[in-house]
Amino acid sequence: MSSPGSVEGDARLRLFCALRLPEEILDRLVAWQAVHLSEGRAVPREHLHLTLAFLGSTPAAELPTVAAALESAAGTAGPIVFSEQRYRETRSVGMLVLEDGTGEARRLALRLFDELETLGVYTREKRSWLPHVTVLRFRTPPHLDPPLPELGSFSPSDAAVYSSVLRPSGAQYETLETVALGG
Repeated sequence: MSSPGSVEGDARLRLFCALRLPEEILDRLVAWQAVHLSEGRAVPREHLHLTLAFLGSTPAAELPTVAAALESAAGTAGPIVFSEQRYRETRSVGMLVLEDGTGEARRLALRLFDELETLGVYTREKRSWLPHVTVLRFRTPPHLDPPLPELGSFSPSDAAVYSSVLRPSGAQYETLETVALGG
């Protein structure tokens, strides 16, 4: 586990756990965004990730516990393989939905949900977990129908606990802890 971020113990952090994408996949996504996502605000390269669990406002003192839960869940992960499936828009974001080829990403997410709920720092969402990368933000859906980026099959590089700070220019993410996948 590595820890590039530092926080004060009394602070509250807006936390989430996510899978990080390999550099070559980030390169392909950024090139695709530039050509096919002309409306709204493309999510910057450094913010592209695949969310496992959004915890929201959490005491900073819980960060080591959250990181340990992520490390435990990620450490038992088998091979995770994604591929592009479809582009989808909600009321405020455009996303690239991914196919979870081995089903292992979903199993990892469910293990993480269980661990975080046991710790009392997470409430599971009612909707099913959907593997996706948010690639576009907007106020009004532009109803785009872009061709899919050519990503091929890929595996995440690792997992991380992030802090999300809301700013007028949009959310800013900071990687607080990273953990390896698969023992």
